[in-house]
Amino acid sequence: MDSAELFRWVLENLNYWVVTLFMAIESSFIPFPSEVIVPPAAWKAMTTEGMNIFLVVVFATLGADIGAIVNYYLAKWLGRPIIYRFADSRIGHICLITRESVEKAESFFREHGSASTFFGRLVPAVRQLISIPAGLSGMRLDKFLIYTTLGAGVWNSVLALLGYLIYRYTELKTPNDVYLLASTYSKEIGHVLLVLAVLVVAFLIYKGWKKGK
Repeated sequence: MDSAELFRWVLENLNYWVVTLFMAIESSFIPFPSEVIVPPAAWKAMTTEGMNIFLVVVFATLGADIGAIVNYYLAKWLGRPIIYRFADSRIGHICLITRESVEKAESFFREHGSASTFFGRLVPAVRQLISIPAGLSGMRLDKFLIYTTLGAGVWNSVLALLGYLIYRYTELKTPNDVYLLASTYSKEIGHVLLVLAVLVVAFLIYKGWKKGK
Protein backbone atom coordinates (compact mmCIF):
# COMPACT_ATOMS: atom_id res chain seq x y z
CA MET A 1 0.00 0.00 0.00
CA ASP A 2 1.52 3.33 -1.05
CA SER A 3 1.07 6.59 0.86
CA ALA A 4 -1.81 7.78 -1.33
CA GLU A 5 -3.77 4.57 -0.68
CA LEU A 6 -3.00 4.77 3.04
CA PHE A 7 -4.20 8.37 3.20
CA ARG A 8 -7.36 7.38 1.35
CA TRP A 9 -8.03 4.52 3.75
CA VAL A 10 -7.52 6.76 6.79
CA LEU A 11 -9.80 9.47 5.40
CA GLU A 12 -12.50 6.94 4.61
CA ASN A 13 -12.36 5.24 8.04
CA LEU A 14 -11.93 8.11 10.47
CA ASN A 15 -13.05 7.36 14.03
CA TYR A 16 -11.55 7.93 17.49
CA TRP A 17 -9.35 4.81 17.32
CA VAL A 18 -8.00 5.69 13.89
CA VAL A 19 -7.31 9.23 15.16
CA THR A 20 -5.44 7.87 18.20
CA LEU A 21 -3.44 5.28 16.25
CA PHE A 22 -2.29 7.53 13.45
CA MET A 23 -1.55 10.49 15.73
CA ALA A 24 0.65 8.11 17.73
CA ILE A 25 2.38 7.18 14.47
CA GLU A 26 2.68 10.87 13.51
CA SER A 27 4.25 11.66 16.88
CA SER A 28 6.76 8.81 16.70
CA PHE A 29 9.64 8.38 14.26
CA ILE A 30 7.35 7.24 11.42
CA PRO A 31 6.47 10.15 9.12
CA PHE A 32 2.73 10.80 8.86
CA PRO A 33 1.15 14.27 8.59
CA SER A 34 -1.27 15.29 11.33
CA GLU A 35 -3.17 17.30 8.70
CA VAL A 36 -4.47 13.98 7.32
CA ILE A 37 -6.05 13.18 10.68
CA VAL A 38 -7.27 16.06 12.84
CA PRO A 39 -8.84 18.59 10.43
CA PRO A 40 -10.78 15.91 8.48
CA ALA A 41 -11.84 14.24 11.76
CA ALA A 42 -13.02 17.60 13.15
CA TRP A 43 -14.84 18.31 9.89
CA LYS A 44 -16.46 14.86 10.04
CA ALA A 45 -17.51 15.51 13.65
CA MET A 46 -19.45 18.54 12.43
CA THR A 47 -21.15 16.64 9.59
CA THR A 48 -22.13 13.41 11.39
CA GLU A 49 -23.47 12.43 14.80
CA GLY A 50 -20.92 9.69 15.38
CA MET A 51 -18.05 11.94 16.48
CA ASN A 52 -17.52 14.97 18.71
CA ILE A 53 -14.99 17.67 17.84
CA PHE A 54 -13.77 18.01 21.44
CA LEU A 55 -13.21 14.26 21.71
CA VAL A 56 -11.29 14.41 18.42
CA VAL A 57 -8.82 16.76 20.15
CA VAL A 58 -8.67 14.52 23.25
CA PHE A 59 -7.96 11.33 21.31
CA ALA A 60 -5.52 13.09 18.96
CA THR A 61 -3.58 14.39 21.96
CA LEU A 62 -3.64 10.95 23.60
CA GLY A 63 -2.18 9.50 20.42
CA ALA A 64 0.48 12.21 20.29
CA ASP A 65 1.46 11.40 23.87
CA ILE A 66 1.79 7.69 23.05
CA GLY A 67 4.03 8.36 20.07
CA ALA A 68 6.11 10.85 22.03
CA ILE A 69 6.67 8.32 24.83
CA VAL A 70 7.90 5.79 22.25
CA ASN A 71 10.51 8.26 20.99
CA TYR A 72 11.41 9.32 24.54
CA TYR A 73 12.15 5.79 25.73
CA LEU A 74 13.90 4.72 22.53
CA ALA A 75 16.26 7.67 22.90
CA LYS A 76 16.72 7.06 26.64
CA TRP A 77 17.45 3.35 26.25
CA LEU A 78 19.47 3.40 23.03
CA GLY A 79 21.56 6.52 23.66
CA ARG A 80 23.02 9.17 21.36
CA PRO A 81 25.46 7.00 19.31
CA ILE A 82 22.76 4.53 18.21
CA ILE A 83 20.22 7.31 17.57
CA TYR A 84 22.67 9.10 15.28
CA ARG A 85 23.67 5.85 13.61
CA PHE A 86 19.97 5.26 12.86
CA ALA A 87 19.66 8.84 11.56
CA ASP A 88 22.55 8.15 9.16
CA SER A 89 21.06 4.86 7.95
CA ARG A 90 18.89 4.20 4.95
CA ILE A 91 15.95 3.20 7.16
CA GLY A 92 16.30 6.46 9.06
CA HIS A 93 16.20 8.41 5.82
CA ILE A 94 13.09 6.48 4.73
CA CYS A 95 11.51 7.64 8.01
CA LEU A 96 12.62 11.20 7.08
CA ILE A 97 15.06 11.24 10.00
CA THR A 98 18.52 12.60 9.24
CA ARG A 99 21.51 13.61 11.31
CA GLU A 100 20.68 17.23 10.53
CA SER A 101 17.09 16.91 11.75
CA VAL A 102 18.14 15.25 15.02
CA GLU A 103 20.83 17.90 15.54
CA LYS A 104 18.22 20.58 14.91
CA ALA A 105 15.91 19.05 17.54
CA GLU A 106 18.79 18.79 20.06
CA SER A 107 19.78 22.40 19.40
CA PHE A 108 16.17 23.51 19.89
CA PHE A 109 16.05 21.56 23.17
CA ARG A 110 19.28 23.13 24.44
CA GLU A 111 18.13 26.64 23.56
CA HIS A 112 14.68 26.38 25.15
CA GLY A 113 15.26 23.87 27.95
CA SER A 114 12.54 21.57 29.20
CA ALA A 115 9.82 23.85 27.83
CA SER A 116 11.06 22.98 24.33
CA THR A 117 8.87 19.89 24.51
CA PHE A 118 5.97 22.34 24.52
CA PHE A 119 7.34 24.82 21.98
CA GLY A 120 8.69 22.06 19.75
CA ARG A 121 5.17 20.69 19.27
CA LEU A 122 4.33 23.91 17.39
CA VAL A 123 7.30 23.74 15.00
CA PRO A 124 6.66 21.67 11.83
CA ALA A 125 10.25 20.48 11.32
CA VAL A 126 10.82 19.70 15.01
CA ARG A 127 7.47 18.42 16.29
CA GLN A 128 8.03 14.68 15.71
CA LEU A 129 11.64 14.66 16.94
CA ILE A 130 11.61 16.89 20.04
CA SER A 131 10.99 13.81 22.22
CA ILE A 132 14.40 12.41 21.25
CA PRO A 133 16.58 15.04 23.00
CA ALA A 134 14.19 14.89 25.97
CA GLY A 135 14.92 11.17 26.28
CA LEU A 136 18.64 11.61 25.65
CA SER A 137 18.86 14.22 28.41
CA GLY A 138 16.97 12.04 30.91
CA MET A 139 14.21 14.60 31.40
CA ARG A 140 11.72 13.53 34.07
CA LEU A 141 8.82 11.62 32.50
CA ASP A 142 6.06 13.48 34.37
CA LYS A 143 7.47 16.86 33.32
CA PHE A 144 7.94 15.61 29.76
CA LEU A 145 4.34 14.42 29.59
CA ILE A 146 2.92 17.68 30.95
CA TYR A 147 4.75 19.79 28.36
CA THR A 148 4.05 17.31 25.57
CA THR A 149 0.33 17.13 26.38
CA LEU A 150 0.04 20.92 26.51
CA GLY A 151 1.90 21.42 23.24
CA ALA A 152 0.10 18.62 21.42
CA GLY A 153 -3.21 19.82 22.82
CA VAL A 154 -2.66 23.33 21.49
CA TRP A 155 -1.60 22.05 18.06
CA ASN A 156 -4.48 19.60 17.80
CA SER A 157 -6.96 22.26 18.93
CA VAL A 158 -5.76 24.55 16.17
CA LEU A 159 -6.04 21.78 13.58
CA ALA A 160 -9.53 20.92 14.84
CA LEU A 161 -10.49 24.60 14.64
CA LEU A 162 -9.19 24.62 11.09
CA GLY A 163 -11.42 21.64 10.31
CA TYR A 164 -14.38 23.45 11.87
CA LEU A 165 -13.71 26.63 9.89
CA ILE A 166 -13.49 24.61 6.68
CA TYR A 167 -16.86 23.07 7.52
CA ARG A 168 -18.33 26.46 8.44
CA TYR A 169 -17.02 28.64 5.63
CA THR A 170 -16.36 26.40 2.63
CA GLU A 171 -18.37 24.05 0.47
CA LEU A 172 -15.91 21.16 0.66
CA LYS A 173 -17.69 17.81 0.68
CA THR A 174 -15.02 15.16 1.32
CA PRO A 175 -12.36 14.55 4.02
CA ASN A 176 -9.69 14.45 1.29
CA ASP A 177 -10.55 18.00 0.21
CA VAL A 178 -10.36 19.11 3.85
CA TYR A 179 -6.92 17.51 4.25
CA LEU A 180 -5.58 19.19 1.11
CA LEU A 181 -6.79 22.63 2.22
CA ALA A 182 -5.62 22.17 5.82
CA SER A 183 -2.13 21.09 4.74
CA THR A 184 -1.81 24.31 2.73
CA TYR A 185 -1.97 26.48 5.86
CA SER A 186 -0.66 24.26 8.66
CA LYS A 187 3.01 25.29 8.45
CA GLU A 188 2.17 28.98 8.51
CA ILE A 189 -0.15 28.42 11.47
CA GLY A 190 2.57 26.51 13.31
CA HIS A 191 5.06 29.34 12.95
CA VAL A 192 2.50 31.93 14.08
CA LEU A 193 1.67 29.80 17.14
CA LEU A 194 5.35 29.46 18.02
CA VAL A 195 5.88 33.23 17.85
CA LEU A 196 2.80 33.83 20.02
CA ALA A 197 3.90 31.22 22.57
CA VAL A 198 7.39 32.76 22.81
CA LEU A 199 5.90 36.24 23.28
CA VAL A 200 3.56 35.03 26.01
CA VAL A 201 6.35 33.26 27.89
CA ALA A 202 8.65 36.28 27.51
CA PHE A 203 5.90 38.51 28.91
CA LEU A 204 5.35 36.20 31.90
CA ILE A 205 9.10 36.08 32.59
CA TYR A 206 9.27 39.87 32.38
CA LYS A 207 6.36 40.25 34.81
CA GLY A 208 7.96 37.80 37.21
CA TRP A 209 11.30 39.62 37.01
CA LYS A 210 9.66 43.02 37.51
CA LYS A 211 7.66 41.75 40.49
CA GLY A 212 10.79 40.30 42.07
CA LYS A 213 12.72 43.59 41.91
